[in-house]
Amino acid sequence: MAATLVLEAWGIRRQGSIWGDEAVTYEMAHRSTPEIWRTVQHVDMVHGVYYLLMHVLFSTWDDGILALRLPSVIAMALAATGIALLGQRLAGARAGLLAGLVFPLIPLVQQYAQEGRSYAMVCALVTWSTVLLPRAADQSSWRRWVGYAVLLWTAGMLHELAVLVIPAHGIALLLRRYPKALLRTWAVTAGCAVASLLPLIVLSQRQAGQVAWIGWPDPVQLLGLTAMTLLGLWCARRQAQPRQLSRLSAVALPVLVLPGLLLLVTSLVVPLFVDRYVLYSCIGFALLVGAELDRLWGSRPVPRWTGWAAVAAVLAALAPLSLSLRTPRSRHDDATAVGRAVHEIGRPGDGLLFIPQRHRVWTAAQPHDTRGLTDLALAQTPVSSNTLSGIELPAQDISARMRALPRIVVVHDPAGEPPDNDPGEAAKRTTLRDYFHPCGTTIHVTGAQITDYCAD
Repeated sequence: MAATLVLEAWGIRRQGSIWGDEAVTYEMAHRSTPEIWRTVQHVDMVHGVYYLLMHVLFSTWDDGILALRLPSVIAMALAATGIALLGQRLAGARAGLLAGLVFPLIPLVQQYAQEGRSYAMVCALVTWSTVLLPRAADQSSWRRWVGYAVLLWTAGMLHELAVLVIPAHGIALLLRRYPKALLRTWAVTAGCAVASLLPLIVLSQRQAGQVAWIGWPDPVQLLGLTAMTLLGLWCARRQAQPRQLSRLSAVALPVLVLPGLLLLVTSLVVPLFVDRYVLYSCIGFALLVGAELDRLWGSRPVPRWTGWAAVAAVLAALAPLSLSLRTPRSRHDDATAVGRAVHEIGRPGDGLLFIPQRHRVWTAAQPHDTRGLTDLALAQTPVSSNTLSGIELPAQDISARMRALPRIVVVHDPAGEPPDNDPGEAAKRTTLRDYFHPCGTTIHVTGAQITDYCAD
């Protein structure tokens, strides 16, 4: 746990930058509890419980970026501890220790251990439900099964796609050849957890338009999960006895393979494949790699220096990626840099325009950067409208307000991004083209550009 805390806390401030999703977390967590509840009834229901938890944290300790990300760091440390305990139970103390050390080195884990979103917490809860599963199966008691159900339910409340681990748990029990009576007990327990999540699932499905941006699986993400799966399968095969998986592989392999596979199959109908949604697949990968390292360690005597040299080689290979993950450029956008650029370009009395309007969230966490500027399209603020980015004026009103000002600061996508065809967005672009020209200052930041426009 200590090693994970040190590694994941390293560079936690990421040079003072936050990206768009984290800006949403920060802004939502600073709303009141009734405001959060009213908002999630319209948008982001899937993250509602997480926003409430972060609201409680910020109400007691508001240290900006550190408070935003530290819960994820702690969650990953708890996950690493659970993985070590599970590995110890299934394959021995050394295998558990090695699995717990492998986990925080996984690039995907390093990335989401330093994000103010719910995925690290979900990973920790899924880890501990997986820890509890064989204990409940081997020494069945209602307390263990209730604990298992509560962990699954809490993980699902933080993000509903945590339920994809439940089929993996079922396959694990089948591979371990538990009696049918125990399988029925598990099925009832897991069914109760899923049933209690149905209201959240139904309500969040009404907001399915929020994930309309997800298209075909990102090749890099798909390649990363595929590589982990293939390496995990190789490790499991190396540890297998004739016609039988090892105890650890029977649990770890379904957790590694099944959630991502189910999400990929679902995406053939409704695109949903994003690697962070099944971040907890890394649990299975860490267990399998840890067990294989243990097998190699015990299969033949090796000089101590050889082991340390191998560790140093792995760390050296991972160092460039680990360093890059701790820079602002490692995320899709840089909300801090956007706000800083707006503050640099803008002058008191200038207009401010977001194209498209969803980019308003970039400045929500740092409103001082836009102070003195007039948000020309805004009709209702995000808080008063119970939305993330506010409600904008009709297209003709936006155009009229734009023409009334001599200078406008525009926050928009980088060149080459497809335009949003919403009438309001089209009116912004048309008015800029017909009545304004760039004044000569454009600041390019990660995921955006900020330009000042002057009236013709």
